[in-house]
Amino acid sequence: MSNQLEVATLGAGCFWCVEAIFQDVIGVDRVVSGYSGGQIENPTYQAVCTGETGHAEVIQIHFAPSVVSFGDLLHIFWRTHDPTTLNRQGADTGTQYRSAIFYHDEQQQKDALASLAETEASDLWAAPIVTQIAPFTHFYPAEEYHQNYFKNNPNQSYCAMVINPKVRKFRAAFQDQLKQSQSAEESKL
Repeated sequence: MSNQLEVATLGAGCFWCVEAIFQDVIGVDRVVSGYSGGQIENPTYQAVCTGETGHAEVIQIHFAPSVVSFGDLLHIFWRTHDPTTLNRQGADTGTQYRSAIFYHDEQQQKDALASLAETEASDLWAAPIVTQIAPFTHFYPAEEYHQNYFKNNPNQSYCAMVINPKVRKFRAAFQDQLKQSQSAEESKL
């Protein structure tokens, strides 16, 4: 992996689901679950869950742009959650589950807007996309027990019933973008 890593900050519902998907992508060095887009410093999971802090559950993806581009990550982003539901992903509801792209620089902003326009022009989603595209300000890592949640808790009911089917669907659709080790792991799920 290249020493030159960039960071993407994306919200697509429950960070456990999003983390599990992007950890599989070739060129991704690490994924950290956390909170962004809110008004208070160092929020806790309990505070974010109230919907009153303004934060979204997000992931920060540390990736090698020489292997996977920000645009490639956005291509996956649009196809692995429903960006047409405001403040909701599946049964998870509230502003903390909003679809969001927090861009880190002008190029990411341009790429996000272009990717949004391309996705809206496609037949991928029938309803209008409501994804927030906003400048990145702060990221607060989630509590340690949220990190690598799916990997650490594959038999937990939410993981088995919600995350596992999502990860299986992702792996089937994006086989050419998976880390080599994932093909062996796929047979275990």
